[in-house]
Amino acid sequence: MDSYQIGDRRPLASRGWKISEKIARWLALHGATPNAISIAGMICGILAGIMFAMTLGAAHPWFFWVFGAVFVQLRLLANLYDGMVAVLREVASPVGELFNEVPDRVSDAATLIGFGYATGSDPMLGFVAAIFAIFLAYLRAQGKVAGANQEFCGPMAKQQRMATVTIAAIACAVVPSASDWQIPMFALWVIIAGCIMTIVRRLQRITMTLRR
Repeated sequence: MDSYQIGDRRPLASRGWKISEKIARWLALHGATPNAISIAGMICGILAGIMFAMTLGAAHPWFFWVFGAVFVQLRLLANLYDGMVAVLREVASPVGELFNEVPDRVSDAATLIGFGYATGSDPMLGFVAAIFAIFLAYLRAQGKVAGANQEFCGPMAKQQRMATVTIAAIACAVVPSASDWQIPMFALWVIIAGCIMTIVRRLQRITMTLRR
């Protein structure tokens, strides 16, 4: 039995799409395991950070911007399908939550730190954004431990963070001067500000739930 925790899943509209269901069934029928998909997603998150960092001083940075954005989206797809495959295969174990959460935290840190080292960005902001992203996940988990529901609310949850990074990367690939305008650095500021707002909002929701 594969080690994946079913339940407490992030609410995603894309789970109900017909194409998502077909792909999940195909993966399940061909022996893909939730753990393997989670690890593959983590590798994509790490590769995304490497691609972004390699834009600095590259002769053709658009190549790395594009592939960085692609790896970010592949990471998100892995996050989608690991849970769907787990449900289809009806597999779970006591250590499943580790495989669900730990690779995500590695992906968040690798992608955001790598983005901080990209052309037109700021390494310090990349580290700060990574810290806030990890703290958001900690806050969500701590709320569950205290007896509340897991809070996935935004405005800067994982999907929004990765969407911000992807949009900035595509902008830099399509418009060469975008990195000169420090669009990546601006994107990190947006992520940090959004994370602070999300922390406040999640704390309020968790507190209200516990007080009831």
